[in-house]
Amino acid sequence: MKDSRVRFLSRLHRAIFTATGGRIGRRLVGNDMLLLTTTGRRTAQPHTVPLLYLREGDRYVVIASFGGRPYHPAWYLNLMVEPLVEVQIGANRFHGVASTATPGERAAWWPRIASAYRGYSEYAKRTDRTIPVVFIDAV
Repeated sequence: MKDSRVRFLSRLHRAIFTATGGRIGRRLVGNDMLLLTTTGRRTAQPHTVPLLYLREGDRYVVIASFGGRPYHPAWYLNLMVEPLVEVQIGANRFHGVASTATPGERAAWWPRIASAYRGYSEYAKRTDRTIPVVFIDAV
């Protein structure tokens, strides 16, 4: 899928999710969705994207797959510069701090991630980069 189409679908999903307080758009491909807002690394403006997530206790896990493209998604590059983020799940919002999983943490999480959505395994085959696994902890 072309980047322009991905951006359009992401904006549409975000708009519907926001307008309905997450009643529509909270699930996709059998998984829960959240809205992640990062601070643009060049613009310092908010940048919001819908992402599949997994959860363990108070920790949220998102995957910077970008469909297996050879480069990281903008939201991931943003949080590398500024790890403070805002998360919306349904109508609930909270602030968090994001961190990239260590290689060991990523290895432990990857089977669960691939099981939740088989597309991630396909994306990993399409790229030479290691797809980052990102933890978000509420602050």
